[in-house]
Amino acid sequence: MNEIVRLDWDQVLPAEGSHAGALITGIARIDGANPDTRLAQVLDVEQILRNVMPVSKEEINREVVGPELLLPPGTSILVADDSAVARSVIELGLKAMGAPYIMTKTGKEAWERLQAIAKQADADGQRVQDKIALVLTDLEMPEMDGFTLTRHIKLNPHFKSIPVVIHSSLTGTTNENHVKSVGADAYVARFAPRELAATIRRVLPKSSTD
Repeated sequence: MNEIVRLDWDQVLPAEGSHAGALITGIARIDGANPDTRLAQVLDVEQILRNVMPVSKEEINREVVGPELLLPPGTSILVADDSAVARSVIELGLKAMGAPYIMTKTGKEAWERLQAIAKQADADGQRVQDKIALVLTDLEMPEMDGFTLTRHIKLNPHFKSIPVVIHSSLTGTTNENHVKSVGADAYVARFAPRELAATIRRVLPKSSTD
């Protein structure tokens, strides 16, 4: 290791459009706003590990995730995750549950999508909760991390009643305490489809899953 640099997530840009390849999730600006800033590629460690050490994961199907999730008509689950591996696993789980979803790749993209949905809901004479049943977010993402996204949601009077579930490979007491401090409703470790499905059912309002 040659150097350790601490960055805010707003210094990390999505890699889309940079021709960086499937193993790169972001481009980090090492020297902030300096026009001569150094750039560093952010690796998708989960994808690399999956390529180097493929594992036989539990098949994701209705038997694993349980019965169909009966959300109110017109509502979806909003997902934010920058890892292609994680998005594919989440997508398989939500499809197995029969749950409509909206997939985004950064916290910023999810926040902007949520605001746009809220604006449309208002125009339709609805609440944003009539369109978004739950937010499922990673922690480490370019532009805006999951902590910041959760804080934005829970501090906004229009959004605060929407359940937020953190889905991350970052474990440990410090991270779990931080998850609670920003108001998240639950935390689930990566790639545990049974636990994720059970947690989603637990945090949704009872009427949403009946």
